[in-house]
Amino acid sequence: MPYIGNTSPSRFVSNRAASVYSGDGSTTAFTLEQAVVQDEDVLVSVDGVIQEPSVAYAVSNGTTLTFTAAPSSNSGNNIFVYYLASQVGTVGHPSNQALTATTGTLTSNATVGGTLGVTGATTLSSDVTIGDASAADKKILFDGNAQDYHIGLDDSADSLTIGLGSTLGTTSHMIFDANGHITKPLQPAFGAIGSSTPTLPINTTYVLPLDLERFDQNADYNTSNYTFTAPVTGRYQLNGSIYLYNYLDTSAGYMIFTLRTSNDEYQNPVQASMFGSDIGSFGMNISHLVDMDANDTAVLDIFQQAGAAQATISGGHSHFTGFLVA
Repeated sequence: MPYIGNTSPSRFVSNRAASVYSGDGSTTAFTLEQAVVQDEDVLVSVDGVIQEPSVAYAVSNGTTLTFTAAPSSNSGNNIFVYYLASQVGTVGHPSNQALTATTGTLTSNATVGGTLGVTGATTLSSDVTIGDASAADKKILFDGNAQDYHIGLDDSADSLTIGLGSTLGTTSHMIFDANGHITKPLQPAFGAIGSSTPTLPINTTYVLPLDLERFDQNADYNTSNYTFTAPVTGRYQLNGSIYLYNYLDTSAGYMIFTLRTSNDEYQNPVQASMFGSDIGSFGMNISHLVDMDANDTAVLDIFQQAGAAQATISGGHSHFTGFLVA
């Protein structure tokens, strides 16, 4: 009878009606040609005699038919297995054609070669294994409209990475190593010191010239204007220290060391008169968890009210550090 479309075998593989085997008087286990769920899903006949399920035979692993006693040796086929239940069906799909489905359920292990694309909600009731012990780097790719992200295994470093883009290791945002350490290579964090020893002016808000970076993970610190700029809105831990020497003038009214952000000022004041006389060196520190919006700035500055301009700032012993907390 003529039909329209692909040939029947490439469209659907139907359940079998029966399987036939030959006994040899010693073999008790036979492999079924179709998986079943329970003993009662098949009707078994040996030498024309119907066998009782779970007594004369049992089915294990879905495809192994095991007799309590070995069927007799007989000329020709003397074991007939009739499949009564259509509990398991098989769909054959052409390997060179795309497969699209609105829903699907995986209840056992799945092996995927090449690229697996999944859209919509997905529920897995068993394990999903990506790659194998002898394979190279493997990843899950999240294909976004404007940007791609990936979660992948860096096999050479034995680490799990979460990053930007479709290529593993191109831009790593978070790395989990085999010992449980977690690093974030692009997390905003910086540390700067100074290269000079300027004299502190009087009656002037003087920004500390900390022009040398020890580190700057996200390139947020500017060594030309000694300013940290917040890349995103968040809470930042900022820390500053200044080391002054060459006799601080006791005749000065006061000094104020300030962490100055776009949103607020955090000050550490000291009365110069408490020294009693000019002192050779003095250090001041400041540390705060501050609120910053994206593109807000932060600097360290110091102000000396009156007195003589004689104190020197040791740039190499003054620091400005910070990092994004949350």
